[in-house]
Amino acid sequence: MNRRPLSAVLAGLAALALAGTACAPQEDDTAAASKSPASCTKDRLPLKTPGKLTVATDKPAFEPWFKDDDPENGQGFESAVAYAVADRLGFTKEEVTWTVESFESSYAPGAKKFDFDINQVSVTPAREKAVTFSAGYYDVQQGVVALKGTKYADATSIAELKGAKIAVQVGTTSYQAVQNQLKPDGAPKVFNNQIDAVNALKNKQADVLLVDLPTAFYVTAAQVEDSKIVGQLPQTQGGETEHFGLLLEKGSPLAGCLDKAVGELKSSGELAKIQEQWLTTSAGAPVLK
Repeated sequence: MNRRPLSAVLAGLAALALAGTACAPQEDDTAAASKSPASCTKDRLPLKTPGKLTVATDKPAFEPWFKDDDPENGQGFESAVAYAVADRLGFTKEEVTWTVESFESSYAPGAKKFDFDINQVSVTPAREKAVTFSAGYYDVQQGVVALKGTKYADATSIAELKGAKIAVQVGTTSYQAVQNQLKPDGAPKVFNNQIDAVNALKNKQADVLLVDLPTAFYVTAAQVEDSKIVGQLPQTQGGETEHFGLLLEKGSPLAGCLDKAVGELKSSGELAKIQEQWLTTSAGAPVLK
């Protein structure tokens, strides 16, 4: 979740996660029914504000997911996806209203002030107990970042990172990956927000940083001088491919229409084009075994 202007580095864009699209875990019949509204026509959608599609994300909104900390400009991967989904539902750009919702509070139990949230929230069984997700719109890899010339900069395996001090944001699947995949000898350095985790690496308070791979490319390109991507972790989470989903209030009947919109964006190739435009290639990020 790191965003500022990217210029040349993200211009090489190729489909980082185009190799396969993930579906949310299977739901029981009751949950499936709740995702099947009678109609997905605009005037019959169950919205928080009639005639307006209310979309939430965190602030600051970082690149490459958003650009210039401004979700409304339609630039950055998730801003572009949100407007593409809105368009499929029949909304103009002017009919989309953005609201701020922190990452952790987005998937907390309870009523929501938004129709859907888009903020790199991975679909997990624990989160699905409190909220509903759409079909996945992005498959996720975790990237390991280190300062060039440091002890762990040239690691080629997970085992070589066992002794590293790892910076990570709390409540994220990056944090889960530290626990479940990296399993370092010491406790990781856990931060409430991503920029603090990035600064820990920058200020040499941590040996490596673990973030999603597109963010890792942005960190090395624009945030931390003389940093490099050590590699990426195997793309699995509990035996399934990790993926981001649009987040809704638990049981929201709007979910079925979002599934339909995301499906259309995939089948038309529009989602792939958005990924190619805003997310950098995974070349140069070998998988750490």
